[in-house]
Amino acid sequence: MQVKIVNKSSYPLPKYQTPGAAGMDLCAHIDSTILLQPMERVLIPTGLFIELPEGYEAQIRPRSGMAIKKGITVINAPGTIDCDYRGEIKVAIVNLSGELQTIEPGERIAQMVIAAYTKINWEEVAELTDSERGAGGFGHTGSN
Repeated sequence: MQVKIVNKSSYPLPKYQTPGAAGMDLCAHIDSTILLQPMERVLIPTGLFIELPEGYEAQIRPRSGMAIKKGITVINAPGTIDCDYRGEIKVAIVNLSGELQTIEPGERIAQMVIAAYTKINWEEVAELTDSERGAGGFGHTGSN
């Protein structure tokens, strides 16, 4: 599938790092180092603008390396870029560590997964059919 992209950053287009990768890394399009205090949130630009076809979204997810090494994650993971959005892709991140962390220009800050979605129509009913699980919530399936 071809997807239109405008790259206003000085970094290469996002790409799959391995043949089996589902996501492509996004780089911080910033002029200087960002100092991120513990529990501080920041919105980081990527310099990327995309045009997805109808029925697809871009999911913005944390990078596992940043999460484990720096305690930095995507705040609203996964963030959704809708197919009709034409603005710059920006990544909302938070420093969950107890230490000052840095984000360097060009650093890989998140990953983007392109996914198909299905739109539904609601059918309002008086009750739902029974299932084995029923109304059991968190932890109800007994799996540990």
